[in-house]
Amino acid sequence: MSDSPHAVILLSGGLDSATVLAMAKADGFICHAISFRYGQRHAVELEAAARIAAREKVAEHAVVTIDLRQFGGSALTADIEVPKGRSTDDMAHGIPITYVPARNTIFLSYALALAEVRGVKDIFIGVNALDYSGYPDCRPDFIAAFEHMANLATRAGVESTRPLRIHTPLMDMNKAAIIRAGTALGVDYGLTISCYDPLPDGASCGGCDSCLLRKKGFAEAGVPDPTWYAP
Repeated sequence: MSDSPHAVILLSGGLDSATVLAMAKADGFICHAISFRYGQRHAVELEAAARIAAREKVAEHAVVTIDLRQFGGSALTADIEVPKGRSTDDMAHGIPITYVPARNTIFLSYALALAEVRGVKDIFIGVNALDYSGYPDCRPDFIAAFEHMANLATRAGVESTRPLRIHTPLMDMNKAAIIRAGTALGVDYGLTISCYDPLPDGASCGGCDSCLLRKKGFAEAGVPDPTWYAP
């Protein structure tokens, strides 16, 4: 490895993870991206992740295949309708059906394995406690607990003088602030997709929680929204 620090970046292909990748690069990290094909109905996001990884010239882009459809329990991994047209007040209460059970725990565990093999001590994830407050695995308490576990459960954590860190630069930012920050760093949001229920041709549905929050974020940021929405 070079003298520059290395980091593993969880890259979904969405707006948030693209911004986190740009932030890590701006902080001087050489980035190793990891994405997941987990049986999600919006697997088109993997194409977006590949576009982003290529544009940002990451050191590597690992795509891990797991099958969370075996368990279901989410509108993203089972034949459950994705909610459409919900208000921001509705989104702020309860855990939505688009929550995938244990997803971030699983994803971070894979990222941790990659980091340990590569000798990397920094992992970046685009969780956010404001726009997605209903997801239990997006909270600061969860991230702190996972970081603590990671330093107990790995050889790298036990033997190294420097602890492994989980970075969450978007944790306290709303969508508009994230878009402004990413735009300042040159993120091409036209390469990203956030939709939970995209059309067969790849267009975003425009009505799911993620699309509505994305539209709201661009509007509040005063940045043109490059997203291809269905009519």
